[in-house]
Amino acid sequence: MKAIILVGGFGTRLRPLTLTYPKPLVEFANKPMIQHQIEALASAGVTDIVLAVNYRPEVMTEALKNYEKQYNVNIEFSLETEPLGTAGPLKLAERILGKDDSPFFVLNADVTCEYPFKKLAEFHKQHGEEGTIVVTKVEEPSKYGVVVHKPNHASRIDRFVEKPVEFVGNRINAGIYILNPSVLERIELRPTSIEQETFPSMCKDGQLHSFDLEGFWMDVGQPKDFLSGTCLYLSSLTRRGSKLLTPASESFVHGGNVMIDPSAKIGKGCRIGPNVTIGPNVVVGDGVRLQRCVVLKNSRIKDHAWIKSTIVGWNSTVGKWARLENVTVLGDDVSIGDEVYVNGGSVLPHKSIKQNVDTPSIIM
Repeated sequence: MKAIILVGGFGTRLRPLTLTYPKPLVEFANKPMIQHQIEALASAGVTDIVLAVNYRPEVMTEALKNYEKQYNVNIEFSLETEPLGTAGPLKLAERILGKDDSPFFVLNADVTCEYPFKKLAEFHKQHGEEGTIVVTKVEEPSKYGVVVHKPNHASRIDRFVEKPVEFVGNRINAGIYILNPSVLERIELRPTSIEQETFPSMCKDGQLHSFDLEGFWMDVGQPKDFLSGTCLYLSSLTRRGSKLLTPASESFVHGGNVMIDPSAKIGKGCRIGPNVTIGPNVVVGDGVRLQRCVVLKNSRIKDHAWIKSTIVGWNSTVGKWARLENVTVLGDDVSIGDEVYVNGGSVLPHKSIKQNVDTPSIIM
């Protein structure tokens, strides 16, 4: 089977982290985002994966060579010379996606969920039509494009309503599809949108179905959602009794949903959790309080620091008795002084913060 992952552009929404690494290589729950997806695709029997990118593929080449070996898949870049939207990249990769009659998966690089590739492929085969999109139920459909089904049909899609004012349904496009290669004939090689052009034409011909996603879903393309997605992912691991989580019996684990790399060192009298991930070679001092945060590799949190709703970038240092909160994001190699307070600061790489940041702002 085949798949294409729409990686796209510069990852500006996830700055300052993406100033150092391309978004697919930023660790989500201690594993690059793209690795979660490649692993799930490979375990569903996918052998050919295309990454549609429009910048700097060379920074990802080495990591992807390792994944090719690790998961026994072929990975190819499809490089756009101009951004081609969400449908153009499929046409650009036609040589691979259209090389045989088997359907191919399409997924947005920012989406985390319990990827349902096997069940999705079975469902798609059963109805025998051109495409299936994964949908997820949301509480506030007015912020999204909502899927409306044909009357008296559980899965055939009639139309999409963008940001509906009155209630028409609560299922939204989850950014994961399975399509037959014939769909490529509907797409021209130009900047074009699969949601606004390709799907409506498929609906008109009665060729598009929806598949309900079980469990959590999140687009983790920006820091606030990256943190929320981490919480959902850790909760899902807890539900499945995953061995990846640090046992709740550890004295420092508070409230569960904690993932700590085995190489990290944790000081005395810490309270960690709920919803915390700590990457490789991180050193946490004594009496530190961490909740709802992500600490990336090689960082150092000094004694009695208090961190909540924060992403601590690689190789960063947080001083003694410092306090970070309210979706603060530290880029690579940032240093926060002792007793400094940061409220929603977005700190660019290699900066040293010695004064309080009282209101959310970008620190250049």
